[in-house]
Amino acid sequence: MNENLFASFIAPTILGLPAAVLIILFPPLLIPTSKYLINNRLITTQQWLIKLTSKQMMAMHNTKGRTWSLMLVSLIIFIATTNLLGLLPHSFTPTTQLSMNLAMAIPLWAGAVIMGFRSKIKNALAHFLPQGTPTPLIPMLVIIETISLLIQPMALAVRLTANITAGHLLMHLIGSATLAMSTINLPSTLIVFTILILLTILEIAVALIQAYVFTLLVSLYLHDNT
Repeated sequence: MNENLFASFIAPTILGLPAAVLIILFPPLLIPTSKYLINNRLITTQQWLIKLTSKQMMAMHNTKGRTWSLMLVSLIIFIATTNLLGLLPHSFTPTTQLSMNLAMAIPLWAGAVIMGFRSKIKNALAHFLPQGTPTPLIPMLVIIETISLLIQPMALAVRLTANITAGHLLMHLIGSATLAMSTINLPSTLIVFTILILLTILEIAVALIQAYVFTLLVSLYLHDNT
């Protein structure tokens, strides 16, 4: 049976209506909450991880930058849970869609840049022209720095999309090879299946690392503009 390699990246529909919104809203429902004074081990571990991540990302920021702490923590939790749920069989990963990643990256980047121009306009403009630049190179450097600034959200989105998509494609190919070889050569099938298990463990790590990298880069853009 022939199967489309990119079928898992097509946005799903229910009765002809796009279901991507429901899938995007589903991960927050999996975050456990507690109504009791004494938390269980799961809630305690979750709060410890959130506190550790928030402390590491917010250590470099001033008071104005730390007002973004709730948004950045929510962002890393959302991306991490979405990436992990996408590793389940027959599931859809919203972060493989460049449009969604751009929808996350552009507003956050624009908010950080606008905050920089409002609060520290001299420092923000100084990034376009390094100190000691020869006069003939000034126009070229201004253009280069402007382009490098404008492509930052695109780099954020493309990095996340490419890493998640590449991992899913590789898992799909190795899984298909394992299934095809199961009726041909059992020892080779066991070797390929072992590789598939190791790749799955690697993809779990990549899902978490990419969520952290995306949020950390947004935090660095914020730090440069506050």
